[in-house]
Order: sequence, then C-alpha cells, then structure tokens
Amino acid sequence: MPLTFGEYVLFKGRGLYTISEGKIVNSFRGCLDDLEKLTYSTYLCELIDISMVDDESNAVLFKELVTSLYLLNSNALDNEILIRAFEIKLLKATGYALDLENCCKCKRRLSYCDYISLAYSGGVCNRCEKSYGIPISSSTYNILRYLNFYSLDNIYKLKINDNIKKELYSIMKSLIGSIYQRRPKSLDMLDIIKESGDKNE
Repeated sequence: MPLTFGEYVLFKGRGLYTISEGKIVNSFRGCLDDLEKLTYSTYLCELIDISMVDDESNAVLFKELVTSLYLLNSNALDNEILIRAFEIKLLKATGYALDLENCCKCKRRLSYCDYISLAYSGGVCNRCEKSYGIPISSSTYNILRYLNFYSLDNIYKLKINDNIKKELYSIMKSLIGSIYQRRPKSLDMLDIIKESGDKNE
C-alpha cells in the first residue's frame, strides 16, 4: 500500500526481497484522502528514489521522510514550507548541503546575500562573479538559512508570504534538477496544483 510506514522482516532472493513478516505503524490516511497532500507525499518518496541508490542506507534521511509524512498527515504546518524544508534536508543528507553562512566561492562570511549559485550550491557574495545561479531577495535568503539550520518540527513558527514561497520553489526546483540525474515526475502535478491555486486567488 502506498505511503505505508511499517516494520518488516525481509529475505533477499535472487535480486529481489521477499517480505516474510510485516506490521503497519502508520498508513497516513490523511495524505491518501487529499489530492494535494497525496501529491506532496508522492513527491517526497520520488525525491528519495532519485537521490539514493538501491540498497543504500541513510538513517538521517529516513527520519526526515517519516517526520515529514507525519507533519503532512496532521496539518501541523504549511505544506509548501514543509516541502521546501525537506528538500533542504535531503540535499544535506545526501552530501549536497547548501553553504549559506559563507560565500560558496571565496568562503567570506555572508552578512547579506541576494544570489544562489546552482554550480556551487550556496550563496554568493557581492565580490564574486554571479553566474549559473538565481537572484533572490534577502528575505528569501534568510528563510533558506532558517530552514537549513532548524529541524522540521521547529518550522511551524515560520510565516512566509507568497512571493517568498515562489522564490523558494524556484530555487529548490533548480537545485534539485541540477544535482540529481532524474527529475521527479510528480513535479508536473505540483505545478498544475500551484497554477490552479494562483488562478483561483
């Protein structure tokens, strides 16, 4: 069953695993009954798929995924903020952590930043060349730093306007697209949902 979190006993055969025992911990019914939540949940799982190789273990990323699904299921916070936070945690857990405290090129301490480099995965200071990246507002940069530093269960305190949400979406979509070899197909559905929401406003 999709999105089922459980405890399983597996045996590996000739290239495939067989489940001999299983116990459901949570089926995240709240996500399955809501199209937007289902799409976001599917997107999270796709991100895991494109960022990991078969049989690779990553306990930190697994914890972030399960935490995100619980938060999505419980309506604890804004879905878009949660997804952006998970994307940032994913980059960090798979070895592509964003450098947001220092210039990703010259390593000078950043007190202000208005540009994210896709090539170096971080902020660029005003002394360094700004190429192959995305200009952003200083407010969006500060939100990125917050999401990068704090755990998922602390981001409920954030209140973000639509302009910052759009900038965050654009930045993370571009970073994920440049770092991983495959693009999550559920992004297409997310784009449709976002466009539909914009038209209804």
